Amino acid sequence: MHKSLRLRNRADFSRVYRHGKSFANHQYVVYWFPRREVERFRVGISVSKKVGNAVVRNRMRRLVKEIVRHHEAEIAGNLDIVFIVRKGALSKDYAELEKSVLHVLRKAKLLKALRK
Repeated sequence: MHKSLRLRNRADFSRVYRHGKSFANHQYVVYWFPRREVERFRVGISVSKKVGNAVVRNRMRRLVKEIVRHHEAEIAGNLDIVFIVRKGALSKDYAELEKSVLHVLRKAKLLKALRK
């Protein structure tokens, strides 16, 4: 995922948490906040220490980034999106994680086909 598509600083994460909306399933919580400046979306990924050690947390972060990269064209623009990975995601393989990410995005109406 390109650097311009990532949320990086604490202020951006805080704005999304404080003013955004959220939806959750067993593997992820997704927060989103509309922004007008740019057409593209930006993604931040948060994995708590409760999920596992650094190796596990970084692996989950990489998997979510890869899933978002593959479905970049389907995700609506003008948004800041934060994924919070839950413990339930650890026992899933890539296909199940991908299905779960798309499910949470679909339910939150963050896919282009649902944004009309």
